[in-house]
Order: sequence, then structure tokens, then C-alpha cells
Amino acid sequence: MNAVGQTTVAAPSTGPGVLSWPRARETARRAGRQPLPGVPVPLAEALGRTLAEPLGALTDLPAFDTSAMDGWAVAGPGPWRVTGRVLAGRTEPAPLADGTAVEIATGAQLPPGATAVLRREHGRTDGALLHDRGPQPLTTGQDVRPRGQECRHGEELLPSGVPVGPAVLGLAAASGHDRLSVHRRPEVQLLVLGDELLTAGVPGPGLVRDALGPLLPPWLRAAGADPAEVGYVRDDFGLLRDALRHSTADLVVTTGGTAAGPVDFLHRALADVGGRLLVDGVAVRPGHPMLLAELPGGRHLVGLPGNPLAAVAGMVTLVLPLLHARSGRTVGAPALAPAAAALPGHRTDTRLQPVRRTAEGVLPLAFDGPAMLRGLARAEALAVVPPGGLAAGEPAELLEVP
Repeated sequence: MNAVGQTTVAAPSTGPGVLSWPRARETARRAGRQPLPGVPVPLAEALGRTLAEPLGALTDLPAFDTSAMDGWAVAGPGPWRVTGRVLAGRTEPAPLADGTAVEIATGAQLPPGATAVLRREHGRTDGALLHDRGPQPLTTGQDVRPRGQECRHGEELLPSGVPVGPAVLGLAAASGHDRLSVHRRPEVQLLVLGDELLTAGVPGPGLVRDALGPLLPPWLRAAGADPAEVGYVRDDFGLLRDALRHSTADLVVTTGGTAAGPVDFLHRALADVGGRLLVDGVAVRPGHPMLLAELPGGRHLVGLPGNPLAAVAGMVTLVLPLLHARSGRTVGAPALAPAAAALPGHRTDTRLQPVRRTAEGVLPLAFDGPAMLRGLARAEALAVVPPGGLAAGEPAELLEVP
């Protein structure tokens, strides 16, 4: 069963057994420890992927001395005789002799012999002469961006393992790159299980709208994956077994069927296709009956609970660590924030609590039940609440939500 019809019967204790939340996440990271190969792609196709090689500078940045301001490039002490102008993108300017100046635009190449740039608001012309009227005397090198100020040719700008965002694309372009070596995107097949699911319209008696088909693929794409079209599988053992057997995706993600209800066939289907359980239940609320399995050929399957918020818990616990490892992404230090109010916890399990940020720290949001998405829709993060809870003022680890 799926969504609000998800059974809460605990998974059988075959296989590795129930793991703590930190150990389950580490198991998922280790499962993906062999990153997918690197491929060269044009800059426009690299967004959201991960650098497979360090990003090196193909040029000095800037590649020549440039003006940091609109104004005049001057040579020596003033006053100066203005002899012309220099614009960005034009041919290399002629040298300046002491006592002369040229108008110059921001980013334009500094003429040889120039010693500083006088800002336009600080310069005053008197006939043919330019005078410095700034609040402080002009100094050598003022408002000049010297060649190589940001980097030198051949310098490593970013290490491998960095996700490619807009700023990385800009840096790569500025330093001379047309292509980047990035890890291949993990291919993900999302299978939504259940007879009771509708993909359109208003839910009716015994039927519920599928929330996970719309929710999970954008999250997978944000994690650097390449999700295929969502597949819907009825509550039928043969159909589920065949869907797993015929999938060629690097990662199969299923929703529902992870517990021990009358139509929860996932464990049996995994056994039939030669899957090996690595995680079979996690001490986390919501999301306890999640699982991770290795499939033949080095591929993997993550079984998420069918309740929406429980499935999200499975995403951040098992799917994202595995995907980030397979994408070659490095693991940074956890983000922390103080609890602005007490965050109650489960007696023995980790709790993942939707929260919003305030000046005093993070506050829990209502509507945080396993079948609910209203709290998550307003959440800015998920707080990791250890067993026993957190008191106000204690630091909480935060998991990003897209």
C-alpha cells in the first residue's frame, strides 16, 4: 500500500536489521563509493553535475592589467595632459608618458606606463589639464586590477567533487574553458507502487492522489541525478519483480511496499532478482521501514515508505548520500543552527523535523505527521533531532530541502 494507506507494520528482521540513522546514511555513502566515470561536456550541459577533475585556470585572471573604474588612466604625478581614450575590447593601447592621461572605461586594458586610475568623480579638467580632486592623494596602483590578481595560468581553482552551480560555470568561462569534465549523472528509475493511487483529479473513496510522483523527480534532479519517467506498478508481485528485473538504471527508487503488509512485496521481489539487503529498516521517525539493497551489476535500490513525509525521510537518509557518492560529490561539514525552542524527540529513534529559520534559530513546523506534506511545504530545512530531543539553544544539524 502507499500514501495514507501505508501500513506501519515493522519490516521483518531478516538481513542486516534496523540501523541507527547515522549508520544508515554512512552505509548508503559507502554503497556509492565508486563514482560514475567522468565525461567532458559543454558548459551549458554541466549545470547540476559534479566536477570529475580539478578546475584549472587556462589564463591569468585578469589576463592583463585593467581599470577597476571609469575615469582616467594616468602616468606619474598630476596634473596630467589628456591625450585620448581607451575602451574595453579595443586594440592594445599605446604607452603613456609621465604627465599624461587617457580616459578609460571599467575593464579596459591599462596602457603601458600607467601608474593608477583616477576615478571620474575625483577628476576635474581645467582646459587641457586633468587635476586630482579626490579626498585623498592618488596612490600608485589605485583602482587597478593587476594581471593575475585572481589567479595565474595553471593554478587550481576548484577541486574535483564540487557541484557545478552558476558561479562555477561563470568561473570556468572566465578562466577560458568551453567544456568541463563532470561525472556522468546517475540514472534513476522511480517506481510508485500501489493500487489506490490517482495521477489526476480529486481523491475519492479508497483512492488517494499520488504526491510522490510529482515531488521526488525534481529533488532527484537537484541532487545531480537523471530521473527517468515515473513508473506506476500495481500491487502485484509479478509486476514488481519484472519491473526490477528489467530496469537498467543505476538506482531504482520505489515508494511503498517496504513493510510486512499483505501486498508489501518488495522484500520478496528483491530476493527473486538477486538483491542483497544493506539496510532493512532505520531507527528514524518518520520513515522507519526504508531499505537499501545492492542489485546485480553493482546497481542499487532504495525502498522508500509510501507515506509522503516518510518517503522524504528516506530520500535524505539513503537516496541523497548514495547519489552524492556516485556523483563524486565531496561531503561537507554539517550545517548547524540553534533550536529556538525545544525540539521534542523520539525515545530511541532519530527524528527528522521540518523547521523554519528565525533570528533566534530554527522552529518546528506543525503538520509533521508521516502522511503530511503541509509542514514540509513551508519548511526551510529538516532538523535532525537525536533520541531524547533537543533543548532550546542546543545546536541542531540541518538537512537542506530543495
